[in-house]
Amino acid sequence: MSTEPQQAAGVGQGARPLPDVHAAVQRAPERHREREVVSRARTIKLDGLHAYYGETHAVRDVSLTYAANEVTAMIGPSGCGKSTVVRCINRMHEEIPGARAQGRVLLDEQDVYASEVDVVSVRRAIGMVFQKPNPFPTMSIFDNVAAGLRLSGKRGDVKERVEQSLRAASLWEEVKDRLSKPGIGLSGGQQQRLCIARTIAVEPEVIIMDEPASALDPISTLKIEELVLELKKRYTIVIVTHNMQQAARVADKTAFMLTGELVEVADTDKIFTNPDDARTEDYVTGKFG
Repeated sequence: MSTEPQQAAGVGQGARPLPDVHAAVQRAPERHREREVVSRARTIKLDGLHAYYGETHAVRDVSLTYAANEVTAMIGPSGCGKSTVVRCINRMHEEIPGARAQGRVLLDEQDVYASEVDVVSVRRAIGMVFQKPNPFPTMSIFDNVAAGLRLSGKRGDVKERVEQSLRAASLWEEVKDRLSKPGIGLSGGQQQRLCIARTIAVEPEVIIMDEPASALDPISTLKIEELVLELKKRYTIVIVTHNMQQAARVADKTAFMLTGELVEVADTDKIFTNPDDARTEDYVTGKFG
């Protein structure tokens, strides 16, 4: 879980949760799910997305599909709108005073901005990992991961789910003997993987990562990238990055944005070797940005 506790509270009164197309998987015995990599990934489709900060038109008419079980990298210079786009996907954008979005964001066929859909349900289905690791400072390693489970009312063995999430985040072996220690006592890279474990503990379908390795050292960055490649077997991954090499290493598709508009999206190899738009070529070759 990557949002604050109040964002992970139960479904609001009178609002309809997002449909769970994986109910059968959730009912499967835990021992069966441990043997197999069970994909929870769902497709995200942006249809004519516009985003505003007050009167500032920050994102203009973006239409883009994020395929299930793929990593899509969002690239572009600072201020181009890429982080705004991903924050619109799980409705974090609207938390900023004066900010609003128009258009449709479809999780499979469900518009997450539909009036009957509860925003908490959206943020549970579409988890987010932020640029700076944000473990809850007063909580232990164990409680950081368990927090989302408890707040969302997830049933089952919390201890087992915490272990599974830490294993999935490639952190279990490093922390299994100090689960009661504060999460903020971990290194920066470990804290980020702890936040990823917290995100996946509540079983999302999509994980958004907003520059998850920008504040980390090269070794920790490599571990995060290896983790991203493993997690895409289970989830849809959207990653915002300024690191061209990182996008080339982890992304199946790459989308280039400039001044609030989507310039080009294609297979990552094509974006970096034979883009259709001259502006894309100029950016990936370092002529600007």
